[in-house]
Amino acid sequence: MQRKVIIAGGGTGGHIFPAIAIANALKKLTPNIDILFVGATGKMEMEKVPQAGYPIEGLEIAGFNRSNIFKNILLPFKIWKSLRRAKAILQSFQPDAVVGVGGYASFPMLNSAQKNGIPTLIQEQNSFAGKTNKILGKKAKKICVAYDGMDKFFPADKLVFTGNPVRSNISQSAVTKEDALQHFGLRTDRQTIFAVGGSLGAKSINEGLQPLLKTIADKNIQLIWQTGKLYYETAKAAAAPYESHIKVYDFINVMDFAYKAADVVLSRAGALAIAELCVVKKPVVFVPYPFAAEDHQTSNAMNLVNKHAGLIIKDDEVKAQLGNVLLSLLQNRALMEQLESNIGKLGNPNADMVIANQVLEII
Repeated sequence: MQRKVIIAGGGTGGHIFPAIAIANALKKLTPNIDILFVGATGKMEMEKVPQAGYPIEGLEIAGFNRSNIFKNILLPFKIWKSLRRAKAILQSFQPDAVVGVGGYASFPMLNSAQKNGIPTLIQEQNSFAGKTNKILGKKAKKICVAYDGMDKFFPADKLVFTGNPVRSNISQSAVTKEDALQHFGLRTDRQTIFAVGGSLGAKSINEGLQPLLKTIADKNIQLIWQTGKLYYETAKAAAAPYESHIKVYDFINVMDFAYKAADVVLSRAGALAIAELCVVKKPVVFVPYPFAAEDHQTSNAMNLVNKHAGLIIKDDEVKAQLGNVLLSLLQNRALMEQLESNIGKLGNPNADMVIANQVLEII
């Protein structure tokens, strides 16, 4: 009997890549399973999911716009329309289960599935659950989580601690540090920082690094700097005098190489970034994005900081503190080893398989 599963959600790489990892794990466990993705039209998933070899349907849905209230006039209509579309997708595809990974398309799909008696599973990636997942959690069969203490958001008997899925090219990477450094044109006898602000880049990290470039080069330290598209030209110009020490990219596809090359990572605190950093076991300085819903990035980062598994700098304190924190960490071998050891204990390279098994259990 062929089983059918819908995976709904997206919006950012942080939702899409774990969703694809779960789909791949389901295929491994049940090769003839039929998987359909449902995303938001115009968002990143409409491109990334077909590239990974899966079909996707789009819903015309957007979130509440906090910065421009007038843009919300059409929101009730969009929600009504997306709920109708979700119902039509359920009727034509007839899934045995629906999985929600967060992002705009999650709510209409899971809400419609629950109304139609189709079992649902939520993959909650953050340490602070969003409003829609809290509502959906009441009727979900299972809720897969990556942080402790999630019973303050969800019914305790539905929680399964699985960790967040990490792309297999990172969790199973065989690249050596020498190969990784060579790939970026860097040397093996220098310490290396990898700065990454998520798939879109991070303004505060970029602006905090720029005045430090000369110091980094003078101290014979190397930097791999993923800037995002918007800041790329500015960063490239600023780094030009130090090109043997500082390599600038708008986006890095081979993240396993970048992690492997790094002695220290400077990163946002999205759930996907944290899951990857736990698996690759790197000392990390977090700069949480302060405008994420419910400030969940700060909550994610503090979960690690409290376990001595990472350091944190507030977004508005980056300019004042970044140089000091980064350079003193690179000089403190004992602290680097402690952070590495503690963050490594939190990683789960098999989260995708554990979640896939939970999906099959609710069918």
